[in-house]
Amino acid sequence: MEEYLDQVREAAKTPLYFLSLGAALTIPDMCAGMESADGQSKQALYRAWVDRHLAPRYTAGPGHTPSFSGEDCYGLRCDFLHQGYLQPHKGVYKRIIFIEPHKGLRLHNNVINDALNIDVTTFVNDMVDVAESWLAAARTSPNFIANYPKFMQRHEAGLPPYIGGIPVIA
Repeated sequence: MEEYLDQVREAAKTPLYFLSLGAALTIPDMCAGMESADGQSKQALYRAWVDRHLAPRYTAGPGHTPSFSGEDCYGLRCDFLHQGYLQPHKGVYKRIIFIEPHKGLRLHNNVINDALNIDVTTFVNDMVDVAESWLAAARTSPNFIANYPKFMQRHEAGLPPYIGGIPVIA
């Protein structure tokens, strides 16, 4: 799992923002699935994972009002990954606008009318950061221990008896 998170973080350092954003939106599914009894993520588990781990980083104003919830993230995840939309079908925003890095300008976690704007590299790095913290705590739980062997791994010398001698992901 560490290698996946490292690759997502590395992708955010390049102009491959669609790929890094899509990969970051899958992280809550992977983590929620790892901690579930059956190894599967579901909408409620995804939303709860985001609410516990990522949403506390996304608040606004003097009262620290939540600005990005599990419901917002789940709606974004569904529409981005399945339709290529940034108009979530769930949550409070009509649009979520991701700002690419620009010299001297950083717009992040601001609501403009009915749209939330987020700095794309900050979002991706936040998602990876919270997943790394979660992983450090979750890796000794019985559900994680039971589910982790099914997680994709890179096998440098192949995966006999299927393929040998070359790196594979399986």
